[in-house]
Amino acid sequence: MLRWLRNSFLTGIVVVTPVAVTGWLIVTFVNFVDSTIKPLIPARYNPESYLPFALPGMGLLIAILSLTLLGALAANIFGRTLLGFGERVVNSVPLVRNIYGGLKQIVETVFSGGQQSFKEVVLVEYPMKGSYAVAFVSSFAKGQIRSHVGQGEEVIGVFVPTTPNPTSGFLLFVPRSKALPLEMSVEEAAKLIISFGLVTPEHLPPGSIPGGPLKKGPVSETEGAGSSPTA
Repeated sequence: MLRWLRNSFLTGIVVVTPVAVTGWLIVTFVNFVDSTIKPLIPARYNPESYLPFALPGMGLLIAILSLTLLGALAANIFGRTLLGFGERVVNSVPLVRNIYGGLKQIVETVFSGGQQSFKEVVLVEYPMKGSYAVAFVSSFAKGQIRSHVGQGEEVIGVFVPTTPNPTSGFLLFVPRSKALPLEMSVEEAAKLIISFGLVTPEHLPPGSIPGGPLKKGPVSETEGAGSSPTA
């Protein structure tokens, strides 16, 4: 009976925890956006000024509509002209242009969904010989980096994320032959990293993890002769 109660309690925790954490994150995000956007709305245009109760999510809705309107405005000729003028002004400031240019490139890469996004998961020998880290292929090296690292071989840029925060990490350039490909999607690898390795993909190709178990083939006569049965 005690074992059944313990197992039922642990099962309830496993079922409830993801739902509760997800709900808490959603409520926290909505409240944060509401507390940021609502003070910017004039009282005469704020529906809560005429209602005896608050409207949860109104700030988030206004933010979505504002971003959509801004995107539509930036897509036409007037918006592109105004945006280009603003970027020229920003690029004239020495320190600000570096920060703006880097952030713009990162955001465009993340939301583009094109060829610049992470498409492949590999294992690289890091941070020391004999230990391996999960990495994402981000680019292909060219110029001096390829000539110094690859010496005629293809060189790839890999992003090695940290655990449990995959948004930070290290950029490494390694020869293609030193990166071991994994039959794993980017989402599966992200789950593996965020969960401290507790959530592992169900399928891994034989031999993809160095030193891991390989599929045993038929034992040859030479190998069988030198082996002895174990108890």
